[in-house]
Amino acid sequence: MTDALTRLLQTRDWLMADGATGTNLFNMGLSSGDAPELWNEEHPDRIRTLYKGAVDAGSDIFLTNSFGGNAARLKLHGAQKRARALSRIAAELGRDIADTAGRPVVVAGSVGPTGEIMEPMGTLTHADAVEIFHEQAEGLKEGGADVLWVETISAPEEFRAAAEAAKLASMPWCGTMSFDTAGRTMMGATSAALAELVEKLPHKPLAFGANCGVGASDLLRTVLGFAAAGSERPIIAKGNAGIPKYVHGHIHYDGTPDLMADYAILARDSGATIIGGCCGTTPEHLRAMRAALETRPRGPRPSLEDITTRIGGFSSASDGTEGDAPARPRRRRRS
Repeated sequence: MTDALTRLLQTRDWLMADGATGTNLFNMGLSSGDAPELWNEEHPDRIRTLYKGAVDAGSDIFLTNSFGGNAARLKLHGAQKRARALSRIAAELGRDIADTAGRPVVVAGSVGPTGEIMEPMGTLTHADAVEIFHEQAEGLKEGGADVLWVETISAPEEFRAAAEAAKLASMPWCGTMSFDTAGRTMMGATSAALAELVEKLPHKPLAFGANCGVGASDLLRTVLGFAAAGSERPIIAKGNAGIPKYVHGHIHYDGTPDLMADYAILARDSGATIIGGCCGTTPEHLRAMRAALETRPRGPRPSLEDITTRIGGFSSASDGTEGDAPARPRRRRRS
C-alpha cells in the first residue's frame, strides 16, 4: 500500500503544511524553557487544539508536538526515558484530529535534532544518533503517524542518521534542513549539498527542503537553489513568518498574513510542492496562505529581485554556494 502522503502528492500539484508549534503553544500558556512534549500528557486538549487549528485553516499536513521528543533533548528535563511514550501520545492525538477532519490529512511525526554535535567535531556517534532517532520513530509509528518529518537539521551526518532510523522503523519520511548562516546551515551545508545528499541515501525521503532559518526571503532563495540542482523530488518550503523582534519582553514575528500569502505563492512558483510556515506562523497566516494558493494562478519562477520586492530583502548577500563558510555549531528549538 502507498502511504498517505504519496497518495496526496499523486492527486495534487501543491500541498499546504502547518505553521509554528512553539509560537502557538506559547500563546496557550507554555512557559519559556519548558518542554512542549510534556504537554502531550499534561494538556492533551491543548495539543488537539494546536493540531485542529492547522487543519481548520486548511493544512493538508500537520506536524506532531514531538520536535524535541528524543532522549537527548528530553534529558534536559529529566524525561529521557519517556521519549518513546511522549512521541506515541503526540501521534495518537494527531490521529484523533486527522481521522475526523472529513478530508485526507497527513499526520507527520516531527523529529528534531538531538541538540548534540556529531563526530568528528563533537562526541555523538553515528550509532548513538541512529538509536536516539529510531526510538522516537518507533513511538511515532505506534501512535499512528503517517510519515516521519525530520526537521531543522544542520549537519549532513545527523540527516543520514535520521534517514537510517526511518528505514529501521520501516517508515516513509521527509527531511528539511535549516539554512541561516549566509545561505548555509550552521554546519556549513548548502542547498546544492542537500539536494545531492538525499539522492545518495539508501532510504530516500519522499520530499526534502528547508524550514525555519532567518526569514521567508532567505528560505525562498534556498528553494530556488534546490530547484536549480535539478531534483525531481518534491521540495518543502516552511519559512518563518517574517523576522523575529523582541517586543515588550516577548519574541514577535513581523510577517503579516498578507506577506505569508505572497510567500506561499512565491514558494510554489519557485518550485516547492509542500508549502507551510515555521516560527511565528499562526492559523491566521495559514488561512491567508491557503486562500492565495487556491485562487492565484501559477506564475513564472521568480527572480531574486521579485522576491525582495514582494516580501523583503535577504539577510546576506550570499546564498552560501560560493566559497567556504565556517561551521557555527549551536543548539536550537523550533518555535
